[in-house]
Amino acid sequence: MPRAMKAERSTGSKSTGSKSILCLISGRGSNLEALLLAARDEGWQADFGFQAAAVVSNRPDAPGLQVARAHGVPAVVLPHAQFTSREAFDAALSDLVDAHRPDLIVLAGFMRVLTPGFVARQRGRLINIHPSLLPAFAGLDTHRRALAAGVRLHGATVHFVSDQVDGGPIVAQAAVPVWPGDTEPALAARVLAQEHLLLPRCVRWILEGRVRLDGERVVADGIAPHELLVFAR
Repeated sequence: MPRAMKAERSTGSKSTGSKSILCLISGRGSNLEALLLAARDEGWQADFGFQAAAVVSNRPDAPGLQVARAHGVPAVVLPHAQFTSREAFDAALSDLVDAHRPDLIVLAGFMRVLTPGFVARQRGRLINIHPSLLPAFAGLDTHRRALAAGVRLHGATVHFVSDQVDGGPIVAQAAVPVWPGDTEPALAARVLAQEHLLLPRCVRWILEGRVRLDGERVVADGIAPHELLVFAR
């Protein structure tokens, strides 16, 4: 089985013009930080004009906002509690996103179920990272549920977002073994380590044009099959 992913520079062709992302977060921002560090360390700005347009949180106390500021990325708070309905919040969020004109919107620990209206408006440029091997264990408490189910493989998934909870065409997955006697914190830590590698890789592929959404399926150009499903040891 292929080894777990390691951070590395892409050997794909360079893109022309700038490419920007906007990240939506609700919490600590560990995947956000992994993404920003990969962009810095792998030279994304030089390779294809990468820019982090903004980080937006629905929670004013989200630690990830400080992560964004530490990397020089504008951090914006749009508190969902100030809106009378989910639809009203999502409409305001979509307006805010559109004002930044990102090429890609990354849900990096955004703990809100998006309305169909938001998803339809942002379709094709909206991705999520989820801590399970989708379609297994959509929703919350994935590690606890994986242990309770007795599965031998667990992991993480990056996918384009649909109007179904944690649904949509899958870009890539990273699988980790579930060992006898595993605890929820131990399993969560192994999955998170793979998330931190999987998300930057998928974002880069999309911004470089090597991965795209075609209808309801993902098309990957010049990417080896073992890069789309990685097995951690």
